[in-house]
Amino acid sequence: MQKLLNIYNSIEGLSQEEALYHVNKFEKFVFPKKTVILREGMVEDYLYFIDKGIIRFFVNKKHPTEPSKEITFSFIAENMFCSAYDSFITRNPCAYNVETVQETVVYRIHFDDLQELYERSKVGNYLGRISAENLYVRKTQREISLLMHSAEERYSNLVKAYPNFIREIPLKHIASYIGITPQALSRIRKQLL
Repeated sequence: MQKLLNIYNSIEGLSQEEALYHVNKFEKFVFPKKTVILREGMVEDYLYFIDKGIIRFFVNKKHPTEPSKEITFSFIAENMFCSAYDSFITRNPCAYNVETVQETVVYRIHFDDLQELYERSKVGNYLGRISAENLYVRKTQREISLLMHSAEERYSNLVKAYPNFIREIPLKHIASYIGITPQALSRIRKQLL
């Protein structure tokens, strides 16, 4: 919880008492590796702060004549907020899945508690806005990367973004994330060594 408290303590003008009030609205959860936190069709009720670990977001691509295929479209790692944010804010069912890549420790806050913080203080609104902005920036960067960068560049950028975790993410998820086959990723990795 210290990492989350540090974020609150970094907000200028926020008292320790107010920071603790906010942080105490979060509850700690430890999810084992490969735990689906949210399934397609469910409504997201939580905003998470990742204390340790990695979470991936993926869709199940269905084709009538082929088996279902998972396509990873995001990774979020420690010291970051995450959520199926579109479902969280609209209260509509999610169109994708959220799963831990490794054992993951999170602090989560329920939608209702976050709404109370928004109403109670400017700090709640500030952190909500910052979380939303960070998620939006990540989404935009990913879209631009898919349009403008080669698979090699997308892989290099992923290695730079997650240098401490890249070995923990299965190759099939990395390949899916950068839009290539696992075999093509193996060739890229060999070229870069």
